[in-house]
Amino acid sequence: MRRSQKRLLILISSVPLLLLVSALGYMWGMSALEGRPRHFWDSLEFAAETLSTTGFGLDSHWSHPIMVLYVVFLQFIGVFLMFLIIPIYLVPYLEDRFEARLPRKAPPKLADHVVIYRYGPAVETLVEQLTSAGVASLVVETDEEEARSLLERGRSVVFAREESDAVEICNLLQARALVANGHDEENAGLILRARQAGFSGDIAALVEEPLRRRPMELAGASAVYTPRHILAAALAARASSLISPRLAGAQQLGNSLEVRELRIEPGSQLSGKSLQSSAIGKRTGATVIGQWVGGRLLTEPGPEMVLEPGGILVVLGTPETLRELPDLLEGTSPLRREGPFIVAGFGEVGRKVHQLLTDAGERVVTIDRTAQPDVDLVGNAFDPDLLRQAGLESSQAVILAVDSDDATLFATVVIRDAASHVPVIARVNEARNVENIHRAGADFALSISQVSGQILSQRLLGQEAISVDAQLKVQKFDASGLAGRHPRDLLSREAHRVRIVAIERSGTLILSFPEDLVIEQGDSLFVCGSAEGVRNYIASSSRAT
Repeated sequence: MRRSQKRLLILISSVPLLLLVSALGYMWGMSALEGRPRHFWDSLEFAAETLSTTGFGLDSHWSHPIMVLYVVFLQFIGVFLMFLIIPIYLVPYLEDRFEARLPRKAPPKLADHVVIYRYGPAVETLVEQLTSAGVASLVVETDEEEARSLLERGRSVVFAREESDAVEICNLLQARALVANGHDEENAGLILRARQAGFSGDIAALVEEPLRRRPMELAGASAVYTPRHILAAALAARASSLISPRLAGAQQLGNSLEVRELRIEPGSQLSGKSLQSSAIGKRTGATVIGQWVGGRLLTEPGPEMVLEPGGILVVLGTPETLRELPDLLEGTSPLRREGPFIVAGFGEVGRKVHQLLTDAGERVVTIDRTAQPDVDLVGNAFDPDLLRQAGLESSQAVILAVDSDDATLFATVVIRDAASHVPVIARVNEARNVENIHRAGADFALSISQVSGQILSQRLLGQEAISVDAQLKVQKFDASGLAGRHPRDLLSREAHRVRIVAIERSGTLILSFPEDLVIEQGDSLFVCGSAEGVRNYIASSSRAT
């Protein structure tokens, strides 16, 4: 029997008893104390009207003090009952009666599914990826409110009142994998029970503390991840080229070519133009090899690519060309390659970002609301004076690792207003807020949901949910088989979305391609684009020869 039904039965049985006792007490009092006897039915009418706060029947005045106190007591009992019955008895009963009932057990035929213990930001993207891949998922939730919310959103969920029931209600032995997303101690208990029940499939555990990875593996987990540390690594990699070079393989080009990043100011004449109509290559001799827009790196810049206001162009060229580039392209500003990084927020993610940057040799200034070791300035990240004190104007980037998305959004607006040229790299808690924080002006925003979605999708589905470390790649290959052809006449660049950035001939790099230039025996080509695009282009070129 459900709890609300039990409460209703108790109410139905207790009200008549209270009426009877009250009526008998009134009948005795009126006879013994007031000298005005009342029949039982008159006394019952008095008790009903008093307890329901609708009146007192035939009587409205009493002279004996005990009788007066008795009537006053019944009046307060009546008022108390009205406030008690509605929220404690009637509302829960009506909710249970008319709300959809939460499933308490998985459908018997459910199999080859992924069981997810406890829903939250860390598994949000994973659930979406499983749905897109046609793989069934089942969330086991111990929080009734969260379970009901998932049910209303169309998610497959079963509700377990006790953590120990989780293994028995989800058809675990027929599942392909189990993802443990509870607290570390909950996860350990769940994994042990799953293995004891005979589950031999994949178990992935998300842990809060890195030191608990080994114990979780000993409990039976196949793989253990710390999403917040992976998130910190992605943020640090995006900030520092010492950790993650902007162009993989650039060392093959020696000192002849360099990579720079230029921000397109909102008022720039380049804003809204296509790459072809901007004629950046003809005007400057540099090559646009990518563009950061809304946190995504476009690694395949075709002629029709729009130069977005606020976007960051990734440009390849000679050192001399790149020095002159801001003057030739009015309305652009190069991103700084010197100066400190400002890390705002010194929780677990902020501490890890600080560690990674300092280990790479970068200078870091930290801000947090509380004083603690390695915190340089105490205050809020949305205090303009504090940001200026931290060296905002001369910083390479601000990395926001604060504990709330609202604070991140507000800090982004403040930073963008105070120093529009400084990149903002933001940690986001809820995936649904990523787009809003990009709109507020963040150049790169990444949520723990995206990070977890990537690592779990890679393990369970063999595919990536989202690239958190997008990177351009340049690769050299022997072009002897293409001798006699002009670079533009090679296999269609549009088919592979790569750029030919240089030709190496007898140890010398050729960076411009006049009409009479042709590939010669012994030449090597340098092509640039996404890793996949470069790989496909080289494979196609080899087949063509």
